[in-house]
Amino acid sequence: MNETIVIKTSEYFKKKGIILPKISELCNPHSIKESIVKKLNKVDKNAVDPLNLFRVHWFNNRDHNDFSKIPEHIILPSEFTGVEAKIIVNIGRLFPLITAHKVLAAYGCLLPRILDGDFDYSKHKAVWPSTGNYCRGGVAISRILGLKSVAILPEGMSKERFDWLEKWVDDPKDIIKTPGTESNVKEIYDACNELKKDEKNDIINQFSEYYNYAIHRAVTGPSLEKTFLEVKKDSNLKPRFYVSASGSSGTLAAGDYLKDSLGTLTAVVEALECPTLLKNGYGEHNIQGIGDKHVPLIHNVMNTDFVVDISDKATDNLNLVFNTKIGKEYLIKKLGLESSLVNKLPEFGFSSIANILASIKLAKYMNLGKEDAIITVATDGADLYLSELEKTKNNFQGTFDESACSHIYKKYLKEIDIDNMIELSQSDKERIFNLGYYTWVEQQGISLVDFEKRKDQKFWLDHYNHMISLDDQVEKFNAI
Repeated sequence: MNETIVIKTSEYFKKKGIILPKISELCNPHSIKESIVKKLNKVDKNAVDPLNLFRVHWFNNRDHNDFSKIPEHIILPSEFTGVEAKIIVNIGRLFPLITAHKVLAAYGCLLPRILDGDFDYSKHKAVWPSTGNYCRGGVAISRILGLKSVAILPEGMSKERFDWLEKWVDDPKDIIKTPGTESNVKEIYDACNELKKDEKNDIINQFSEYYNYAIHRAVTGPSLEKTFLEVKKDSNLKPRFYVSASGSSGTLAAGDYLKDSLGTLTAVVEALECPTLLKNGYGEHNIQGIGDKHVPLIHNVMNTDFVVDISDKATDNLNLVFNTKIGKEYLIKKLGLESSLVNKLPEFGFSSIANILASIKLAKYMNLGKEDAIITVATDGADLYLSELEKTKNNFQGTFDESACSHIYKKYLKEIDIDNMIELSQSDKERIFNLGYYTWVEQQGISLVDFEKRKDQKFWLDHYNHMISLDDQVEKFNAI
């Protein structure tokens, strides 16, 4: 620990009125001091205000006054999904500043650096490589804390992300656009390696940052557990699966917590057009929020049970049905779905729709019934993909009308098959684990010893335990 920098940073934060939230407060925001909550209720959720750090959790309600008893969620009815199992979707777009849950990962990755004095605000820049939301979360947290930052993301990501970044960075040069789209993660790493030559740049790579893993196991996992227990109440509902797409694999870490606490199995979702985990495959796709053609270093592969692939044709087209007047009218008037449900469908961005479809596939594959539950997340909402919606409209083959909506809904949701998924054997897990060698050992210089120790579950548990142990350091830092 560099105590000199810790003291200097604490004094710097005090002048800015910054108090760092504890991990336990993000896990249970009802433990936040009442005096802070009262002030927070007067602050806009997207304001550059340090109080918004106390909204970096799953318990924000839709009007952002006080906090919800449990995380906001949607239980998808069987009339919509076509399966009896309860699919519980936790809502991520209620996170502050970026309307996506990656702001939590950014805080979790930066916090230990601040507490240990590894990040010197007067010298360092925080570099946030991402395929979309994480770099925005990093820029938001950095700006609130008065830190310099750089965002790196593929040039093919949605226009909405770049529009947001342009309003939040100090200098347009602090937005680095790498070649390609969702699947071009190596190009991001190449940009990071170039920036790393300047020791002032602190590369906070979500794909290799174990703090990203640890914050989700420590905060997202217990939060989603609370949702399930409230939904279950006195029923015989059994938690069967946790389902999450693999972007950086950070959110997947909640599955490790839920496996220990509830006994769930973990299913990882990826794009069929780039079936890296399923088939060691490659390709391009448009399920934005998923980085492909590699296995993230922080993916606890040996504790993953299923891989489920979803086509971006499904997410693109269902996004069209869920977010157009014609589509909504079809769902309400022809299918008879409740308008209260249909009006919430814009809560689901591309990867969120993929998570839902994967949950349906699992329910069919496992023959789950009405006493079975699947826990999943909607990490962001459709508002981040309005430009993508227009592209889908403009490229739609034929007439987009009620008949087209019926075809899309049946093909991609109600009649979705159980192809292109795998229940992982020990051999399958080792195959996927070994695939990561080529990225991390050969390309990125991780030692073989450090790479292989990730097979041991104690390795991951230690990272989780370290994250939840930070509360004492946070208290001391705030009290300096």
